[in-house]
Amino acid sequence: MAVFFTSDTHFGHGGALGLFGRPFASVAAMDDALIARWNATVGARDEVWHLGDFALGPALKRAGTLLEALAGRKHLVAGNNDPPAVRALPGWTTVADYAELELDGVALVLCHFPFRSWNGMAKGALNLHGHSHGRLLPLTRQIDVGVDGWDFAPVALARLLAAARRRPKRTPR
Repeated sequence: MAVFFTSDTHFGHGGALGLFGRPFASVAAMDDALIARWNATVGARDEVWHLGDFALGPALKRAGTLLEALAGRKHLVAGNNDPPAVRALPGWTTVADYAELELDGVALVLCHFPFRSWNGMAKGALNLHGHSHGRLLPLTRQIDVGVDGWDFAPVALARLLAAARRRPKRTPR
């Protein structure tokens, strides 16, 4: 079983094409690509932590169908665009506003929103988040897992850690 992280799929959201510069010809093409890339990455026994903003607009009516089309056991750490109907979908294994877990010896603090500081920060805990669509300069040990920065697919912790090691260090003042 592998564990993956993602955020900000914005299924059905026409505004995502222009607002975030997504390279798809239509909302339908975006949704199809997101599903295909997810399922090419995630196996049936894998886990995915979706850090919010699952579906917007017309896709809210078909959010359950979209969720069922995605492989793996899915956890939702809700975002600002996840209404009660999305949170209540039976396809989620868990739903929360915030989560902490340890994976491969790494402490993780999960939330849709990036934090200025977080539990365990001084002890090496990572803050995985979404919301900023790759536009926010991260602090050290902070990683945006949104699809816009990861080829529109969920990403494994090892890949996140490798990318974080390559970027310049930045700490708050």
